[in-house]
Amino acid sequence: MSGQSDSYDISAKHYDAAYAKFAEKQVLVDAPFYLGLARQLGGPVLEIGCGTGRLLLAIARAGIEIEGVDNSSAMLRVLRTHLEAESPEVRGKVKLHEGDMRDFRLRKKYPLVTIPFRPMQHMYTVTDQVSALTTAAAHLQDNGRLAFDVFFPKFEMISAGIGQEMLELEWLVDSKPPKTVRRYFRKESFDKIHQNFSATFLFRTYEGDQLVLEETEPLKMSYYTYPHLRALFLLAGLEPVEEYGSFDKTPLDNNASAMIFVLRKASRSRS
Repeated sequence: MSGQSDSYDISAKHYDAAYAKFAEKQVLVDAPFYLGLARQLGGPVLEIGCGTGRLLLAIARAGIEIEGVDNSSAMLRVLRTHLEAESPEVRGKVKLHEGDMRDFRLRKKYPLVTIPFRPMQHMYTVTDQVSALTTAAAHLQDNGRLAFDVFFPKFEMISAGIGQEMLELEWLVDSKPPKTVRRYFRKESFDKIHQNFSATFLFRTYEGDQLVLEETEPLKMSYYTYPHLRALFLLAGLEPVEEYGSFDKTPLDNNASAMIFVLRKASRSRS
């Protein structure tokens, strides 16, 4: 009855259904921001950490060429399935690559590179964080822009609730008999020195009140402070052009819910 994974196989299976529920709750509000940048700067766009294509497909449907990179073959398989259902015009706007954001290199420069929906929080060391930003910078045109977002850390919550299961979401599966999937989140530990926490996603599938399948997948996420990020930008040869505390472009201050940056190559890198 149980299944366990140390990859993204299980998350990929449930990803679209889970985040459709977040969209219903108006938790996912990043699409207009990234789509607006793509329209402003034009294509082709490079999206690093494209997952199953939630944002990539929105940009392609707007008629903008976009290339996506992800290190999860499971996520890319789901995205390719989605592409098969799109029109030839949309499919023609998309190219996909499997690669690690720390070291992949494409023989191309882009006016816009994005790392949306927090893939930077899966970089756990300074070396990896600088490598990921350096990869993004290496694909920028001289006047290009890099945009990404991370959580604004809530320090009082990072150490709270260790070992407690929290029901986050549930959704119906179109099957016979009908099933319900419930996603739970359990925080396992936190590391204040290295600024990360470890947790487990639990996906429990029910027929009526009967549990018929439980799947688990580990999660580890880094968190950043503002000075930490500014230091990473310096090390990667980048400088901020815009910074926001929400996707509504509110100030990055004590009321921020996110840290959102639009960057360019630093002046010395462009000279």
